[in-house]
Amino acid sequence: MSAQLISILVLVVIFALATTRSINMGALAFAGAFLVGTLAGGLDTDGIFAGFPGDIFVVLVGVTYLFAIARANGTTDWLVAAAVRLVGGRIALIPWVMFVVTGALTAIGAVSPAACAIVAPIALGFAARYKISPLLMGAMVVHGAQGGGFSPISVYGSIVNGIVERNHIAGSPVVLFFASLGMNLAIAGVLFVVLGGTKLRRRQLVTAGAGGAETDEEPLPHEQRIPLDGPKIVTLTGLIALVVGTLVFDLDPGLTAITVAVLLSVAWPKTSRSAVSEITWPTVLLICGVLTYVAVLKEIGTIDYVGNAVTTVGIPLLAALLLCYIGGVVSAFASSVGLMGALIPLAVPFLAQGTIGPVGMIAALAVSATMVDVSPFSTNGALVLANAKDVDRDKFFKQLLVYGALVVAVVPLIAWLVFVVPNWG
Repeated sequence: MSAQLISILVLVVIFALATTRSINMGALAFAGAFLVGTLAGGLDTDGIFAGFPGDIFVVLVGVTYLFAIARANGTTDWLVAAAVRLVGGRIALIPWVMFVVTGALTAIGAVSPAACAIVAPIALGFAARYKISPLLMGAMVVHGAQGGGFSPISVYGSIVNGIVERNHIAGSPVVLFFASLGMNLAIAGVLFVVLGGTKLRRRQLVTAGAGGAETDEEPLPHEQRIPLDGPKIVTLTGLIALVVGTLVFDLDPGLTAITVAVLLSVAWPKTSRSAVSEITWPTVLLICGVLTYVAVLKEIGTIDYVGNAVTTVGIPLLAALLLCYIGGVVSAFASSVGLMGALIPLAVPFLAQGTIGPVGMIAALAVSATMVDVSPFSTNGALVLANAKDVDRDKFFKQLLVYGALVVAVVPLIAWLVFVVPNWG
């Protein structure tokens, strides 16, 4: 049996054991990476460690550390109150505010994980405080980020359009942008209805000085109840520095967040002392372990093995559908942009035959490879999982996993039907 087939079977075993035995999947994945990498793939220890996602580790630790401090000194409560005031106390609008904010951030140049790192802690904190589905709030953040992620000036859009140009494929940056925005907006609307968003319309918080009867919710916190003191002002300044640093100066969001957190800890050690213990270490282990195993799969050729198998399919439309599904499945565990860099060249032979429209094919691949980023194994999904508050984390992980699986199962097919079958381009 080839190393590629062995690695796929081991991946199935990892999922089965994690599900039936309640073992941290990250720990299983580290063990799998070691056994498969050394015994089947011929990798040494350095080769295995080369796949450790150090950047994602720092993002998860840095962002959760910073927002643990922000929670301890009351800054997140103040931000939640400000968000409610912004929409006049109408709770039903808050999920859409999160969608629009993350979409705007990615559309103007933020990478998707950076936008989610900024917005997810606030969104999930709000969900916990006002009893909104954390899955709804988390998904709105991720889909908002992906909705704006393919604008012509965005990081994702620039990268994909560059790949298309280098491979001499006819593309359309405008179609790419609106294809992703439309699909993410549509699924956000469905989630809003399914996960109880319409019921939120009957709930409105009472703001300071507002008329009307008291609702079943607690009165809206305002600045008189939550004073904007020195620690909060400095924390807000640090959060603004995180936004500016990542969006304007292209600084790493994880390193920037952990630096701001350390500075706050030095200034106010008493309120920051417990923050390190609030970093969601089981989630860090889970994500880093799985991504290390995926890196081993890539190193020993499993990803290329699956991709090359598709090229043997003689029916272009079917091959296009398989490529969309490969994009969805693999991207749920790996870099979406990196995967598109491999998928788009694989589609070139089909596009050269003239039977598949290039504009639609590129849009379908982009949507299939990014909408699955709500998976708890992707950076965005991991940030949602790590920042969820007052939830059964194992249960919430399974909810994200099931939702991610549904997206993987459905979205590539829809993208294929909408963009590829009509032969756009």
